[in-house]
Amino acid sequence: MTRCFVYDRIVPIVLSALLIFGLRICDVSMGTIRTMFTVQGRKYLAAGIGFFEVMIWAMAIRQVFSQLDNLWNVLGYGGGFAVGTWLGITIEQKLAIGIVQVHVVSRHHTDVIADALRKNRFGVTIIAGEGGTGGMPIISSLIPRKRADEFKSIVDGIDPRAMIVMHSANLYRGFVHGSRK
Repeated sequence: MTRCFVYDRIVPIVLSALLIFGLRICDVSMGTIRTMFTVQGRKYLAAGIGFFEVMIWAMAIRQVFSQLDNLWNVLGYGGGFAVGTWLGITIEQKLAIGIVQVHVVSRHHTDVIADALRKNRFGVTIIAGEGGTGGMPIISSLIPRKRADEFKSIVDGIDPRAMIVMHSANLYRGFVHGSRK
């Protein structure tokens, strides 16, 4: 009895491409998370993730190189990289690990914004700034990344035209409201 052409030829090609696609999604997503932990100085966690990331990558690249004439494997490799990048960034945003330093400049509502932030348990320091048009108070705060949207919402609710600058911070020593280092 002869076997079906689809079963003998097509199914293995599709399964191989899907396997590579899935492996790449996993290793690229892990690479994004590993990079986040590396930047934050969490070397043991980053190293552990890196170990598994490279093991998965090695399995994927082996599958591609074992059948270089299979275009579907190469497409699975590239597609898995693209989806893995997207998924890794999405996971990283959902985890929101770490802290951010925030500076807020509001022309007329600095005290109201600072009071509202303090009522919502954000630590706030008001710093005297000097701009081209004279003095301008600057609200400065270190906050957990998980609360960044809440922080922005409070400021926007009071002064939607306020300038807000956020950037990642690595705390050397001390205390941040809501998280200990």
